[in-house]
Amino acid sequence: MAEWSLITKHGQVLSYVAHHPKSTAREIALALGITERTAQKMISEISDAGYISRRKKGRRNVYRINPELTLSHPSHGEFAIGDLLRVLGWKKRRKKSEEAPAVNEPALVR
Repeated sequence: MAEWSLITKHGQVLSYVAHHPKSTAREIALALGITERTAQKMISEISDAGYISRRKKGRRNVYRINPELTLSHPSHGEFAIGDLLRVLGWKKRRKKSEEAPAVNEPALVR
């Protein structure tokens, strides 16, 4: 019997990147059982579609998810990719400016 998954390989790559934003294509490939070249191609495709952005940090890429972008198929309506990723266990990281003050730091009063 052939193995199959309800979530496509592109969806699996996106989910893996959401959980491991500093992963290399090799690490993604090993985790998902695909070739490194296939992982690179899928990363490029989901990046070109706007679901992720990349920035260099040293010799690695660091990925950021665009959680507001809707799913690509018209039958999914306006369902945001961030909603799907949260169902899969992703927790959106807050920007430093959004983080709550540390316990010993007083909050700014305006």
